[in-house]
Amino acid sequence: MDNPFQNAMAQLDKVAKITKAKNFSPELLARLREPDRDIRIAIPVEMDDGSLKIFEGYRVEYNNALGPYKGGIRYHPGTNIEEVKALAFWMTLKCAVAGIPMGGGKGGITVDPKALSKSELERLSRGWVRKLADVLGPRKDVPAPDLNTTPEIMAWMNDEFMKLIGEKTGATFTGKPIEKGGSEGREQATGMGGYYVFEALRKRMKLPAKCAVAVQGFGNVGRNAARVFAEQGHTIVAVSDSKSGIYATGGLDINKILEYKKITGGLKDFPGAKNITNEELLELSCDLLIPAAFENQITAENADKIKAKAILELANGPTTPEADEILWGKIEIPYEKGIWIIPDILANSGGVTVSYFEWEQNLKGEHWSQEEVFGKLKEKMKDAAEKVFERTLAHKTHLRMGAFILALESISERM
Repeated sequence: MDNPFQNAMAQLDKVAKITKAKNFSPELLARLREPDRDIRIAIPVEMDDGSLKIFEGYRVEYNNALGPYKGGIRYHPGTNIEEVKALAFWMTLKCAVAGIPMGGGKGGITVDPKALSKSELERLSRGWVRKLADVLGPRKDVPAPDLNTTPEIMAWMNDEFMKLIGEKTGATFTGKPIEKGGSEGREQATGMGGYYVFEALRKRMKLPAKCAVAVQGFGNVGRNAARVFAEQGHTIVAVSDSKSGIYATGGLDINKILEYKKITGGLKDFPGAKNITNEELLELSCDLLIPAAFENQITAENADKIKAKAILELANGPTTPEADEILWGKIEIPYEKGIWIIPDILANSGGVTVSYFEWEQNLKGEHWSQEEVFGKLKEKMKDAAEKVFERTLAHKTHLRMGAFILALESISERM
């Protein structure tokens, strides 16, 4: 499996090569190769049977030139420090691209949350906070949900932090339940933000008004993205979860799929659809492919088989640098043909943007309506997409490098 942090650094190397005229200093690039702080912790948890188990946890605070560190916490058996470092680096760029005054961070615990009871999960979550309370805070480091973490887990963590520190605003953790200070629209934010970015760029990518869309990943991000695109009149031809996928050229009813998955526990054998693998989904002929699961899904091995006209990266790091080269090689400047990739640091920045909105609401003691949240989100995403596209054209490069250039400009000015 590719090392995600090495992939992230390879992307930084590329932008340094194509932007010599921008004169990003060697000092800036050197500082962006290492996080400000890289923390590993051991979290002792008393299990329900009375035994003690030690879990490994992480927090990487990458760069705070633009503001407090910001980034999610993921619970997964495959989570490790290299993955968390890469995600913290991408979060640094993501905040800069979105134009929000936050820095980049990320956290995690190496655990299968499905193997724990609810009480064990709560003790583990509170233990993570106790070990890291000294470095957290609304003006220092503001965590959020990520893979397998929920609003309820954020509420536990926020409660533990407030007890330990006496902090009253509730602004240290975002992604909380609405009744605990969470923001309207937070659950849909990544999918909705991705749609706003896509719509800002759709005509420039020469995509039809109504697209055939395939979505890999049916967790919070993929599920909500599929729903948003369907509500806007696009046809969802395929979806998949970690086990399997389904495909129907005439389109899938997302609400019926959600009900079916609740009953059966999966997507397989959904009525009127063909069973496919995750690998087959990536290679479908469609207008838009949305990877919304894990990193390293589009690689040098399958990039040549991608038939989508455009890719909207709602997962973090789903396309390797080698695959980028292959897909970019298919584009003919002046951008008449080829496969466009709307990069993760632009495409999925809606999540961190609404997290920032929640932080701002908590600090001000306000609560905004969903309409107000989405109105502000649309404005931010459209502005970011247009700025990325401008830099892409100016440097005759692809959108990922355009996004990197925009991010580095912002960070460089502040540093």
